[in-house]
Amino acid sequence: MSTSNGLGSHIIICDNIEERSALLQQELAPHRVVSFVRDDFKIDDSKAVVAEAYIAEEHVKYLVLAAKTFNVISQNALLKLLEEPPRNIELIVITESKSTLLPTVRSRLKIIKEKSPTVHKELDIKLSNLNLSTLFDFVKAHDRLSK
Repeated sequence: MSTSNGLGSHIIICDNIEERSALLQQELAPHRVVSFVRDDFKIDDSKAVVAEAYIAEEHVKYLVLAAKTFNVISQNALLKLLEEPPRNIELIVITESKSTLLPTVRSRLKIIKEKSPTVHKELDIKLSNLNLSTLFDFVKAHDRLSK
């Protein structure tokens, strides 16, 4: 358990996986960090992680698995590694939502939520005057807003 924050292998839930992965690379220097940053983490990625994990290391090596989605097959391929990592190997999984991960994966690692607080924006619509025309105009005017 020798990450910079003493957590060992863990899962980070955050809003921007690419940015968090880059920041983690800096935080963990001068340790060896091997990053696997993907949009969709697939079975070939899991095989590459397992192969990298079993390359013997004298000092701690961090494997960062960052993705927006992890398919079921790739997660199942990682279970043994997550449960019993080789000596000097720390695994850090980064994703945007814990629901992306199987319960069996979540149960093997500590979860750290780093989500940004929700920002509420006041919208100029009066519910008392709501009709289809008003609603249509409102939607057209605000179609670029995020959820």
